[in-house]
Amino acid sequence: MTDASAPAARRPGEQVLAALGLGAPALDPADASAHSFPGGGRWRTEIPSCEGPEALAAVLKEASRLDVPIHRISQGSGVWMLTDAEITEMVEATAERGIELCLFTGPRGTWDIGGSVRSDSRGAGLRARGHDAVAGCLEDAVRATELGVKCLLVADEGVLWTLHRAREAGIVPADTTLKVSALIGPVNPTSYAVYERLGADSINVPSDLTLAHLTEIRRASGAPMDMYIEAPDDLGGYVRMYEVAELIRRGAPLYLKFGLSRAPGIYPWGAHLRDVTLDTARERVRRGRLALDLLARHGADGGMAPLGSRLPGTLHRFPAERSAG
Repeated sequence: MTDASAPAARRPGEQVLAALGLGAPALDPADASAHSFPGGGRWRTEIPSCEGPEALAAVLKEASRLDVPIHRISQGSGVWMLTDAEITEMVEATAERGIELCLFTGPRGTWDIGGSVRSDSRGAGLRARGHDAVAGCLEDAVRATELGVKCLLVADEGVLWTLHRAREAGIVPADTTLKVSALIGPVNPTSYAVYERLGADSINVPSDLTLAHLTEIRRASGAPMDMYIEAPDDLGGYVRMYEVAELIRRGAPLYLKFGLSRAPGIYPWGAHLRDVTLDTARERVRRGRLALDLLARHGADGGMAPLGSRLPGTLHRFPAERSAG
């Protein structure tokens, strides 16, 4: 819940516009999210597209230099693009700082042989095509968790449900968190609640959802939400920096993701993309600093969840009994 004793945040340009007779209507308290992270706090931070140990080191160094708190670091190319030694190095470096490391699982349709993802309809999208692709995602998940990874990024509903069942069965550790990719993120409250029930612990939503959409979602589900404050071009390139305080007010518990528009794609990552990967990793941290400075200027920087916190709290799930098929 929000802290009723805390002073109200200042809205961007509020005083000047009011002086000119152009003030905005008062905010409706009913629009505010009633949810928060367990242990307190309404927002956490995430630096995405951190593709290997070298990029991770660059992010950690820049975060220290700019004093940017980080709750989670995520990677987009996939577990299969990293060696065991690289994964172990990333696990150790993030664990030392109490940061959650999230790696993407397995085969995805856009890198598969199916032509439908290149059609005008983009049919099937990022989903795992066929039994073998699901099996590859599960192979990645088991390998990553055995190496100490505690968060898995998923782009398929069937993979999500299967990993949740594997977690319930003890095949992967019970404290493994499952994060739904922005590439398949839900756009209405009903689908958001379905992802929660399929096992999602945090759910990316597209960055073009309206503020009213966020309020609608929060009336249906309290599962943590992930949202790009600045989205990569392949996700629309939206920049919502000035709305960050209101995004938190309506969308909490919310992960603020600091992506980059107007930046080259780097998935799947390799050494041939080293310079752009490191440069964009550092700039994502700087974007985080800009967003945090904006929150501070508007008196809305309170309510950050404690660093080191990562679990989502109690969520609603479908029963995970073994299916007849």
